[in-house]
Amino acid sequence: MYAFQYHRPQSVADAAALLASDSEAKILAGGHTLLPTMKQRLAGPKTIVDLGHVAELKGITKSGNALVIGAMTTHAEVAGSEVVRGAIPNLARLATMIGDAHVRHRGTIGGSVANNDPAADYPAAVLALNATVVTNKREIKADDFFKGLFSTALQDGEIITRLSFPIPGKFGYAKFAQPASLFALVGVAVAQTGSSARVAVTGAGSSGVFRQTAMEGALGKGWSAQSLAGIATDAGKMMSDIHGDSAYRAHLVGVMAKRAVAQAG
Repeated sequence: MYAFQYHRPQSVADAAALLASDSEAKILAGGHTLLPTMKQRLAGPKTIVDLGHVAELKGITKSGNALVIGAMTTHAEVAGSEVVRGAIPNLARLATMIGDAHVRHRGTIGGSVANNDPAADYPAAVLALNATVVTNKREIKADDFFKGLFSTALQDGEIITRLSFPIPGKFGYAKFAQPASLFALVGVAVAQTGSSARVAVTGAGSSGVFRQTAMEGALGKGWSAQSLAGIATDAGKMMSDIHGDSAYRAHLVGVMAKRAVAQAG
């Protein structure tokens, strides 16, 4: 690994000041992307700002009709939270499906969302639930946050502090996992609020997480797995790799969407 300066701030303000002092500084959350790339010498930041000891970035609360999760809350904490299980049960279930126990006890929801890996699970939930990403500078709606593969609306020095999930009437998530990594080969999150529905797909799109609007329209008219029959996803917009080509992924979107709706109830 390259030599670097390591900082462990105790507050968001201190972390922001460190980031402002060095344009090449990188934030360390769970470290599952940054540390491997550093070990492989694919990244060599001169400054690392570790958010692991910033207490204000942790915690889970229910505020009105919203579930609020601190950015440095781990996947294991989301999975085991009675607050999450009471508000959005299948969001807790989604957290249990991320990686293995080691990953779940180190990885954080904020780190996952900020990294926006095209096969990560949380981005689909954030988009389907129409969540708000709150930073130390502003609030960003889910539809405006995800910008493409590993790309978000976050600006230099901007830190995700928490995510606010409106509590839906129904929510479900189903994924076909890549066996070795447990990342989503295809994952689909569905949410119903009133008479409207949102459907978000991860692991499949060549531009990252996206909404499947045709499925949203069908579910808005009738919330059932059968409502999705015959709705195709454009294979031309799907990614292809050694684990599955674009046509296979497009087919799996329909399969996982039906399972997610059935799971949501």
